[in-house]
Order: sequence, then C-alpha cells, then structure tokens
Amino acid sequence: MTAKIIDGKEFAARVRAQVATHVTRLKDENGITPGLAVVLVGEDPASQVYVRSKGKMTVEVGMKSIEHKLDVDTPEVDLLALIDQLNNDPEIHGILVQLPLPKHLDEDLVINSIDPAKDVDGFHISNVGLLGTGQKSMVPCTPLGCLMMLRDHHGSISGMDAVVIGRSNIVGKPMAQLLLNDSATVTIAHSRTKDLAEVVRRADIVVAAVGRPEMVPGDWIKPGATVIDVGINRLDAPEKGEGKTKLVGDVHYESCAEVAGAITPVPGGVGPMTIACLLANTVTACCRANGLAEPQGLTA
Repeated sequence: MTAKIIDGKEFAARVRAQVATHVTRLKDENGITPGLAVVLVGEDPASQVYVRSKGKMTVEVGMKSIEHKLDVDTPEVDLLALIDQLNNDPEIHGILVQLPLPKHLDEDLVINSIDPAKDVDGFHISNVGLLGTGQKSMVPCTPLGCLMMLRDHHGSISGMDAVVIGRSNIVGKPMAQLLLNDSATVTIAHSRTKDLAEVVRRADIVVAAVGRPEMVPGDWIKPGATVIDVGINRLDAPEKGEGKTKLVGDVHYESCAEVAGAITPVPGGVGPMTIACLLANTVTACCRANGLAEPQGLTA
C-alpha cells in the first residue's frame, strides 16, 4: 500500500484563488482593499526570503502589501511605535512581525503590542486564550493549514484519534486545540513522552512538529493513518554533490508512505499552506473589521 500524497502546493493554490475571489468582491462591492503589513528587523537571510515571498503573494491575490524593514539594532521603543502606528491605520488589516527578532528585543512584548484583531499570525496572548476556549480568534497559520488539509481529506475528523508530536506555542499547542475543537481525541506527545512509538501507533492522525529530522519511522505509523509532516530540516546531501543539501521533514517519508493512508511531502506539503493561510487570515481580519461576512472555508 502506498499513501495518497496530500499536495500542499496544489491545495495552497486553491486557497489563494479563494482569497483572490474574496478580495475582488470586497473591492467591487464595498470599496475595501485588505492590507497586510510585514515588519522585518535585521538581515536574517531566511526571514528575508519569507518576507519577499509573502509580499509577492499578497500582491498576487490583489491585496495591499506594506513592508517595513528596520535595522538590526533598532531600539525596542521604535519598533513598538511602528506597531502602534499600524494598529491605528484603518487601511492595514493584518500585521505580522517576522520572527525571530534580534536578541535585544522582547519577542513576547512585541507580539502582544499588536492589536489582537490584526494579529494574523495568531500569536497574541488574547488569540491564544480565545482559541483555547473555542471562541472566534485569529488562528496561527501553520496549524490552520494542517487543519484545512485534514478536513479536505477526511471530510470530518470528529471522533478520530490524533497525536501531535511537539508542544511549541507556534504549532504543537494550537494544532492540538484545533483538532480538539473539531472533536478529535487528542494527545500531545513530546521529548519526555514515555514509549512515544506506542503512543503514535494508535493514532488515526499524526501531526509531526518536533524539529528533528526523520525522527518518526514507518513502524510507528498505524496502517492507513494520515501523516501531516510540519518539519522542515536541512541535511547534508553528499550524494547530490559536494556541499549540497536536501530538505527533509520530521517523519521518515519513504517508510511512512508505505504504511500511511495519506501523507504530506517535504517540501511541498505544509509549507505552501502557511503563506496561503496568512492571506486567508488577512481577508478574515478585514471582513471582521468591517462587519462583513467572513469567507467560508478559510477559517477554523
């Protein structure tokens, strides 16, 4: 048996098309253009690539894209002043501060200075609390993308047994909360979990978000289970030539694909969904800010 490949690239393209349709409608019927502001502090190369990609896709779906690039030694007070300005700008509906921030900046303080209604990353303490109590919130993009793919594949995940490996605030915890809100039975496993293999083996859904390359082998997977691999790890690949690298996930793809019913590849699985969900969140925030109906199928 070979698993069905859940194609994140293709699915993300569908989500972006839905977003673009909604943006066109907002412009035509209400004269509103959703706006996303991205703030980048410093010169981190990976962050620069992300920010460029986000900006490009924001424009492609017809939204307004604003980028603020600040020096690596920007004082905290200046960054907070910029966020305050964006909070009060009616044309900006989503604010994203690209992480990680330089060491001298207090990440929690910065994130929690964003207006929760514009916090399209879903990291503000208010949004975390709202999600945890099953209320309307802004939902972190990566878990939202995973949830959309699971709903698309299964229809309903109600009553299914789900294991989330990893307990980060960005993926693990909100992922567990979303699965719980969709009536799955959820276990959060982590580095201290006793007999992790046995815990994973009983799951109908496995979400691996632990940041350790190829940690989950095929013999941990229940036959027919759905495997969502959030990990992005860069490994040396001497077989491709000197100095070459390859991207792998947190699951061992080949062995897991032989057992699973469905699996996301790395790259091309969860990754593309993250930016698509950022765009979806921005449209949702815009609709909420203007008292308009939210786009169907783009929220949790």
